[in-house]
Amino acid sequence: MTGPGPALDGPLHFDAVVIGAGTAGMTAAIRLAQSGARVCVVAKGVGSTHLAAGTIDVLGRIDGEERVTEPGAALERLIASRPDHPYALLGSGVVADSLSWFFETAAASSPRGYEYVGGLERNMLLPTAVGALRPSTLVPITMAAGEASALHRAAIVGTHALRDFHPSLCAANLREAGIEARPVFLELELERADMSALGIARRFDDPAWRALFCAQLSPALRSEDHVGLPAMLGLRDPHAALADLERRLGRRVFEIPTLPPSVPGMRLYEILRRALRSAGGRLVIGAEVVAAERHGERIAAVATRAAGRESHYAAPWFVLASGGLASGGIELDSSWRTSERVLGLPLRGVPDAGEPRFVPDFFAEQPLGRVGVAVDPQLRAEGAENVVVAGAALPGQAPWREGCGEGVALASGYRAAQVIVRESGAGAPAGARAT
Repeated sequence: MTGPGPALDGPLHFDAVVIGAGTAGMTAAIRLAQSGARVCVVAKGVGSTHLAAGTIDVLGRIDGEERVTEPGAALERLIASRPDHPYALLGSGVVADSLSWFFETAAASSPRGYEYVGGLERNMLLPTAVGALRPSTLVPITMAAGEASALHRAAIVGTHALRDFHPSLCAANLREAGIEARPVFLELELERADMSALGIARRFDDPAWRALFCAQLSPALRSEDHVGLPAMLGLRDPHAALADLERRLGRRVFEIPTLPPSVPGMRLYEILRRALRSAGGRLVIGAEVVAAERHGERIAAVATRAAGRESHYAAPWFVLASGGLASGGIELDSSWRTSERVLGLPLRGVPDAGEPRFVPDFFAEQPLGRVGVAVDPQLRAEGAENVVVAGAALPGQAPWREGCGEGVALASGYRAAQVIVRESGAGAPAGARAT
């Protein structure tokens, strides 16, 4: 059961409840907790971080075509041309502030030395698993040496045991981009359970394993400037693994994001989880929202179900960060009805009756692609005045075509907390801009 439900008995009370544990929800929750609010995140899963590259991509393309070199300048152009876009509601100042906040949060909550680099002045072009170059604004230090402008020659290293990364394909496409790249294959002794980027990442946390790996790789290297590896340089202390490999190999090393589960994405989630716990927030994973109690235009409480048991959460404010069509936060049923499935909120951007939902060209702009929850300029949901919306649930964006998903998530989560703090009259979170 979703949408309005029966009155809920005996709820747990918080100042704010955040629905969704992706980048948007976790950012909102951390900032609310930093303001002194009692906040709880409820989510049926860990969100999109485990599927994404672990980078913060603010704006990669305009209209899905023009590659963005300077995201700060391009952001102003996008805001001027698309007043319906989330960035137009947020403003470039909020985007910049959210990035500054993220730098500080990552530095305080990351394993030693594992930091993010970059900024709105220039996008970095980083190799993907297939060797395409993808623009990113903030990237983990373990990927930075793969930036295309400094990548002239590279050995792309893989193993036949890792079936979701193909060094030959990656190297071939990098050569098409003007980078002298060649594949290198290693036969690693791995248990069946380790034959994934995640399994190998656990091995790289062991200095002895890294020494054996470098001893096998070194004879296969030529005069390449850099060594590219699938993103698997450890979970506990990736910067130490990176520094150890560069010392042993005598050259720069960089990670290349692979298919899910994403090791850098898992690191990003862990950074946000640590920051939330440090600020005093609560996180409940595996708790799907199944009902909501309404009092007029306000949500009074939500019920979640986990392992056959219901729990109830009441708060004066809610943040909806449950995602869009890709994550199931918004769904299209067999009768072509589109709905927001968590709280039953009205949508914006749905094609009119009789109009197509999709077009045959897979890479074209899809008519349903920018659907999202209808919000006012303060990100508050229409029909629910105490619900602030963040992330992929917002209308007007095309994250895959624009390369803006994590940027919108970060900035809107940051702004959602700002709105709640201001409206509730609580003290401003540390580092917040006056508005």
